[in-house]
Amino acid sequence: MRCPYCQHHDTGVLDSRMTSTGDSIRRRRECVSCAKRFTTYERMEMLDLAILKKDGRTELFDRAKLLRGIQRACEKRPVKREKIERAVDEIELQLKQLERTEIPSRIVGGLVIEKLRQLDEVAYVRFASVYRRFTDANQFTEEVAKLKSTPASKGMGRSKKLTASALV
Repeated sequence: MRCPYCQHHDTGVLDSRMTSTGDSIRRRRECVSCAKRFTTYERMEMLDLAILKKDGRTELFDRAKLLRGIQRACEKRPVKREKIERAVDEIELQLKQLERTEIPSRIVGGLVIEKLRQLDEVAYVRFASVYRRFTDANQFTEEVAKLKSTPASKGMGRSKKLTASALV
């Protein structure tokens, strides 16, 4: 494994553990040369998922793109990276459980929206504003009003899980 800081090829594994979803192994590594630490994930390669975009194009599912989108929504918010990683793991697992190779982008977006709603209300509104293409301040106000009117048991920390099949 190459060190992302100094590009040295020799690194040591400090800790290995399964992720909460059980589909990958998280490893903490340390570079022998610069002594910096970093995390890697080892995943079993599964069937290729294709995302069917609104304009009819298809593109391969890109876990890194999903992670970047959620991170961008959570930027400067008190959401730990581990929670974001877990949300991405859960979304990816839900998509794979659909047992389809082509998945409409609205399903992915719906799963992201629901996870963000559970993680952080501000991140949720940020993502929703882009995903739903808000055009004026009234749409923001309406979305915030919906959040405020949702009881805590249905909004943040929801115990009922949204499944991808419910969005199909």
